[in-house]
This record gives sequence, structure tokens and C-alpha cells, in this order.
Amino acid sequence: NAWWRQLNDATLSALIDSAVSGNLDLQSAQSRVRQARAQRGVINADRYPALSAVAGASSTHTDANSSELYNAGLDASWELDLFGGKRRATEAASAEVQASEAELRDVLVTLLADVALAYLDVRVYQARLASAEASLANQLEALDLARWRAQAGLVTQLDVEQAQYAADQTRAQMPVLRSGLQQSLHRVAVLLGQTPGSVQQQLATAAPIPAAPDSLLVGVPASALQQRPDVRQAERLLAAQTAQVGVATAALYPSLNLNGSIGVEALSAGDLFDSGSGISTLAGQLAQPLFNAGKLRRAVDVQEERLQQAHLAYRSTVLGALEETENALVSYVNEHQHRDALRSA
Repeated sequence: NAWWRQLNDATLSALIDSAVSGNLDLQSAQSRVRQARAQRGVINADRYPALSAVAGASSTHTDANSSELYNAGLDASWELDLFGGKRRATEAASAEVQASEAELRDVLVTLLADVALAYLDVRVYQARLASAEASLANQLEALDLARWRAQAGLVTQLDVEQAQYAADQTRAQMPVLRSGLQQSLHRVAVLLGQTPGSVQQQLATAAPIPAAPDSLLVGVPASALQQRPDVRQAERLLAAQTAQVGVATAALYPSLNLNGSIGVEALSAGDLFDSGSGISTLAGQLAQPLFNAGKLRRAVDVQEERLQQAHLAYRSTVLGALEETENALVSYVNEHQHRDALRSA
């Protein structure tokens, strides 16, 4: 949803395009998404058998004789997911990927708003400076006129001092406005991933302040919550932690490991694949935790408490989002009334 295009400002659109490609916070969020996806691949790989090639040589020496033995083959191992622990770990990793994607979206939404606000500040400061300069010019003319009238005896010295005071007050505002303008320019540059001052020339020429449309499409708060990346991220983190409880619970139950190997043995390296003897093994191992001083049960308790924390964080995020949405709607309605009153004035 390219909402900034409704402002019909080509410079703002160009700045936003530059920010999307250059902002450092956004690049960090993108890196975290790639990391989460890679981590999911690592965890998901544990659900499948592992196969490795092996080769070895040994030499035995006694007083009577000596012998050498060469071998080569393949080893395979597989832990069956009897109680769904590995499957739940994959679910947790997938939810964490989705949470990192929601975080990326949140960073992007915030970035676009920050660029637009910083750009608006630049244009507002430029407009205020232009207004102050025009006012100062008029006030200096009024000051000269007051001096001439005072010399002619038409007004008192108080009129001159009042005109001088008005000009000095306007002149005093201008350094503050210039500082605000420079700070806004620096903010725009940093949001674009550039050094402060790099957009000075691009935005040096004053331009009109972008005007928003008179009416905007405003939905109900519930639909707005569904679109908020922070709510989505909190929900996915809750789902990930729910799966982690399943991982910890599965560790309480037996595990079954299958191991097998095939290969050849020979007394010389040259005979290994010509006349070597074939060997193969297959073994299974069932393991059940019997005593670990409550370690596995405490691990489940840890994950359940983390689940409770994730649930509370989700609820807090939803409440905060509702507050921000309701406040925005109230401000939007009242600002319309404020604008209408200003127009009438």
C-alpha cells in the first residue's frame, strides 16, 4: 500500500525508494529473516537420516608377524521422531521465521513513516524560514517608517522601539528555524543510510508542503489490528513458544535410534574394491530417561513459563495497538474540526 503516493510529491517518493534500498535498520531486519530461515533448515534436517562415508587403515605388529587392514564404507544413523519432538521443533522454527518476517514488515512501516515525517519537517522549516524572512523585511520597512515619522514628530519614540522589538523577535527566530531545518535534513540522510548532509543539495530548493487528501479511508480498529506487523510478530512468537513446550515434553519419553553401515575390508589398499570382503551392520537402540534429578521436567517448566510470558507479551501488544489505533481515530476526527475552524478563521 503505497500511501505516500497520495501526497503527489515526486521527491518524497524518490527518498522513500532510496530508504528502502539503503536503510541500515531495514538491512539488519532482512538479515535476521535470512538467519531464521537458515536456522529452520538446520532444525528440519534433524528429522531425516544422516549418511556419511568412512575410510580407515590399521596396522598390527607382534613378535611373530605384522598385519594391515584397510576398510571403506558408508555409515547411516536416524533418530525416529516417535513423540513429535523434532516435528514440534520445526514448527517452532517456522513460527520464528514468520515472526522475523513480521518484524521486517514493522521496520519497513516505521521507516516509511519516519522518512515522510522527516521530509515534511524539512518542507515546513523551509516554509517557516521563508515566512520569517518576508516578515522581517516588512518589519524593517515598518521600522524605517516609524523612525521617519518620529523625526517628523508624528509618533513617539515608543512606536520606534515597538517596531524595533518586533523586528528583533522575528530575527531571533531564524537561527532556531535554521537549526531545525539542518537537523531534519540530517535525519532524512541517516534514514536513507547516508551520511548527514548528503541530501543537502537535493532538498536545498524549497518546495510546497505536501498536502494530504481531504478524506482518508479509515477502517474499524479490529481490521487495523490484523494489519499491524507488531501484533503479527507477537502472535507468531507465541506460536513458536507453544511448540517449544512440545519439544521439551517429547524429551520425557523414549527415543529410538537406528544405526547401520555397509563396507568392505581387505589386507591391502589395492584389494579393497577388487577382492575385499563385504561387511554390514544394523542396530537399533531404545533409550528411556530414568533418573536425571528432575532436569527434563524442570526444562518443561521453563518452557511453560516462557509460554506464559509470550502470552502476556502478546496481550500487551494487542492492548497497546488498540490504544494507538483509538487515539489515532480520535485525533483524526478532531483534527478535521480543527482544520475547518482554522479555514473559517
